[in-house]
Amino acid sequence: MKFLAITLIVHRPDPITGIQKPTHDRFREVLDNALLSEELGFDGFGVGERHERPFISSSPTVVLSHVAALTKRIRLFTAVTTLSLLDPVRAYEDYATLDHLSDGRLDLIIGKGNGAAQRDLFHVTPEDQWDRNAESYEVFRKLWRQDKVTAATRFRPPLTDAEVWPRPYQRPIRVWHGSATSKESVDLAARYGDPLFSANVTNPIEPYAELIRHYRERWKHYGHDPAKIAIGAGTAGVHVAPTSQEALAAYRPVFEANLAFFKKAGLPVVFETLEDFAERSSALIGSPQQVIDKVHRYHEQFGHTVLHLNADASGLTESRHRASLELFQSKVAPVLRHEIPDPPFAWGPVLPAPPLTQESAHV
Repeated sequence: MKFLAITLIVHRPDPITGIQKPTHDRFREVLDNALLSEELGFDGFGVGERHERPFISSSPTVVLSHVAALTKRIRLFTAVTTLSLLDPVRAYEDYATLDHLSDGRLDLIIGKGNGAAQRDLFHVTPEDQWDRNAESYEVFRKLWRQDKVTAATRFRPPLTDAEVWPRPYQRPIRVWHGSATSKESVDLAARYGDPLFSANVTNPIEPYAELIRHYRERWKHYGHDPAKIAIGAGTAGVHVAPTSQEALAAYRPVFEANLAFFKKAGLPVVFETLEDFAERSSALIGSPQQVIDKVHRYHEQFGHTVLHLNADASGLTESRHRASLELFQSKVAPVLRHEIPDPPFAWGPVLPAPPLTQESAHV
């Protein structure tokens, strides 16, 4: 099993202290967490993309480029690239450039994105967002694989023998499809034989397990080899401590502050108590053995081989959060790496693309 640390770069007051860091300091914290993730042995570091409050992750390529310059080994992920909002040509240019700057350490997780504010910002409607997402991915996919692209597009000017530079370092790049609640994203992933990443952070396990079962059915429908399926899954929170009592005691103020925030903001509350949250959500709160057992319970229904954890302290003290991640890597990760297989592909950089031939190059 592989492990990612991700951040959506939420920028709101600390749920415990009520203090909000300056924007500059919040970005520095993201970079520090990326370095910590590599130091502790995580396999990947992911940065989200959102274009609305309370997030400041509107430019993941910029953030990941800085992370690429500071790190050597860890793979870099988007979580997620909101292709329904983006021009696929511009998105390709940004990510192909980042692919080179990171020496081929880049993976993409794509999705339509959530939130009415960012849809309004980009003039995307609930009715056309799925069509935009599918079209953008199809164009993006062609641009990554072909030196000249022709595409009769609806949501951007059509392309005719278009050449877009730079050509990528990895060819092809691995693209995961982020899935939260919809069969459309699952079907798009299965159609192209791409891996799936379940958001798995808001509800109990059942709706996510149902979507993953649908993904497997559609994968078979499109004629792909079942042995090549790869699934990732998220977690709603993490705090590992030597005992369950210590973990719950440390996390309780965080949970209660977040619960109060959700109620005040009029957001739906799925888990009313910390005990219910720790038991029925995907959060990993407990002793190392409890966390191992819970990941196995989810694996029985998901069959996932990649797991993401929150890179941010999110209300815990920095020292307590670091101690939790250290304990996860020393006591939890080695067991899960041994007992749950890796994805069915090499994790390291894909071999760089060969240089263009004289016939395919055009200056």
